[in-house]
Amino acid sequence: MTLMRFDPFRELDRLAEQALSVGTRAVRSMPMEALRRGDQFLVFLDLPGVSPDDVDVTVERNVVTIRARRYPQRQEGDEVIVDERPYGEFMRQLFLGENLDPGGLSADMDNGVLTMTIPVSETSKPRRIPLGAQGTSPSTEATASDTAGRPATAESSVQA
Repeated sequence: MTLMRFDPFRELDRLAEQALSVGTRAVRSMPMEALRRGDQFLVFLDLPGVSPDDVDVTVERNVVTIRARRYPQRQEGDEVIVDERPYGEFMRQLFLGENLDPGGLSADMDNGVLTMTIPVSETSKPRRIPLGAQGTSPSTEATASDTAGRPATAESSVQA
């Protein structure tokens, strides 16, 4: 494979494509996978070539903001032959639903993949509701009886 020298017209085309596709550029620069596993949501963002020191994850209310910076590898005096890698600062925001707990969010980065774990809030977790917890005390039901001497039912005690 032979690398071609720098072509200013090709570079101009690439820059025009990036400028005109602003909405899709962020998605291509930080592809995401999100899933629910048990009582937590997992979000994976690809950030190849980005140092963990150059990643900022912040949360404000229900908005998670991820900022990542990728720098070019060239040094002073290098002759650029081809440069198609995106670099600069990239940002992506995730809006969390009410069922997630942003206070419990944790993040880790390994092999160029940022992994965020967001727990489901306690109020959103399925829970078992015990039967018979309708506010009536068992002692009053046991002593109440209708005129025939049978234990009172909800219907007969309402009528009495």
